[in-house]
Amino acid sequence: MSILKNLTLAASAAALSAAAFAANAETTTLRIQTHFSQETLSGQMAGEFIEDVTAMSNGEIQIEMFYASSVVASAETFDAAATGILDCDMTGGSYQTGKNPAFQFTGDLTGGYANPYQQYAWLLHGGGEDALNKLYNQYGMEFVGWWIPGPESLSSTKPLAGVADLEGWKFRSPPGVITMIFENLGASPIVMDFNEIFTALETGIIDGADAANLTNNIGLGLYDIAEHTNYPGFHSMPADHLACNKDVWDNMPAHHQAILKVGMQALGLKNTTINEVKNAQNSVELAAKGLNMYQWSEEDMAVYRQAVQDAWVDFATTPESTELLNAHLDFLRDIGAMQ
Repeated sequence: MSILKNLTLAASAAALSAAAFAANAETTTLRIQTHFSQETLSGQMAGEFIEDVTAMSNGEIQIEMFYASSVVASAETFDAAATGILDCDMTGGSYQTGKNPAFQFTGDLTGGYANPYQQYAWLLHGGGEDALNKLYNQYGMEFVGWWIPGPESLSSTKPLAGVADLEGWKFRSPPGVITMIFENLGASPIVMDFNEIFTALETGIIDGADAANLTNNIGLGLYDIAEHTNYPGFHSMPADHLACNKDVWDNMPAHHQAILKVGMQALGLKNTTINEVKNAQNSVELAAKGLNMYQWSEEDMAVYRQAVQDAWVDFATTPESTELLNAHLDFLRDIGAMQ
């Protein structure tokens, strides 16, 4: 009888302890915007990130995700988070190059890294996270993590077989160094919001777009209009970020900060690998449907690489941009990936 009584008392104590824990559990509620729609593969991956974070935090972290830049324009997401309209930005750093050209080097070295894993290595093992936060913190934000879909593919209503085809080619471009590179190669970049691309392509305002990788371009419907693309991609491999309002971040419990960082690392691995698989599968399907898929010659690639390296130097016009560019280049030289 005493054993049963002891078990009952122990169970009651455990229940009281659990109730007290639940009552004292700290909660974090985050409003986050991404430029991806829920229909794209990256949008689906963002949904998985929410599920992972909710499960790891036992529901202590609640995320309200605004897809397809439904609150503010994509390029305004960073400021919306910094000023408290949102809590976090899940777009990309290169949208903020108007603030400081250093933001170009927070997500896309534009032809510098050979693959996403090399770029993650700089972030996680080459001092990249500290280098990024040195910049982000100046603007009231905290860099949390990257997710990289992989090399992007251009979409076009005109052939894109090599550098010569860029002459007079009007295309949607994100802001940043990519506009300088393609202008120098004869193209006419037009900076516009991510979610204006389809209509601009459909109405002929642009001939093509630098939007996303092969799979996300399908999700955006671009190949319903554009009959030309390049694969594998070479010109750009942007890392989308999670960046949060600095005050919001600093007021989170340490274990919530850790969960979000680990959640981003998991998202990065899943997103990069599933895009690698899907891009390969979709390349076969698109080729079978008659999409023209170009792979540039080594001669054309050499011209492009030179234009990229010239643009890096020309674009790095502030102390922060020079410092961040050198952080990337020093790492690439250190691992033998660049002379």
